[in-house]
Amino acid sequence: LNFIFIDVGAYGREADSNVFRKSVFGKKLYTNQLQIPDPVLLPSTENNIQPFIFVADEAFGIHTNLLRPYPGRGLNNARRIFNYRLSRARRTVECAFGVLANKWNVLHTAILVEPDFCDHIIKACCVLHNYVRKRDGCNYDENTADTAYINNLDDFEEYGRHVNRNGMEIRDNFANYFINEGAVPFQYRTTI
Repeated sequence: LNFIFIDVGAYGREADSNVFRKSVFGKKLYTNQLQIPDPVLLPSTENNIQPFIFVADEAFGIHTNLLRPYPGRGLNNARRIFNYRLSRARRTVECAFGVLANKWNVLHTAILVEPDFCDHIIKACCVLHNYVRKRDGCNYDENTADTAYINNLDDFEEYGRHVNRNGMEIRDNFANYFINEGAVPFQYRTTI
């Protein structure tokens, strides 16, 4: 995977959801200014139109275009399968960070420089990561070649509140899709 947008500079003691909400990307997402494509029909369905979504973990708030797992234990089969499928999607993102850190060992230790300079080091690692991935062709998806860039979007406007009710309905729709038309054989092995 290549990084197509990064936001660097938050302190580790801040909660992920607050960092995201204050980030340029988060502000744009919550004010519906990301120019996300219109919702589309899910594969193998005739009337299940769903929005494009970003995957998140339980630290984030649910939103129309940002889905997080169902909370709690004792979930029904549809919710357990949804959480499993969402987790598989998130693993791809997590793997990109692992590849980045393993390629640039400076990211495995405390970086003993001024915070602003540290931000530049991290940004350089991300740009070099994309360059090496493109050059070496490792799991490189040609469809993302034109969008593989690091962007500075400091001029995004203030963000608004996320739409919880709509996000929960969308999550429920995806959960139902995963146990019906979108089911795959491997998803049942984890719910027994």
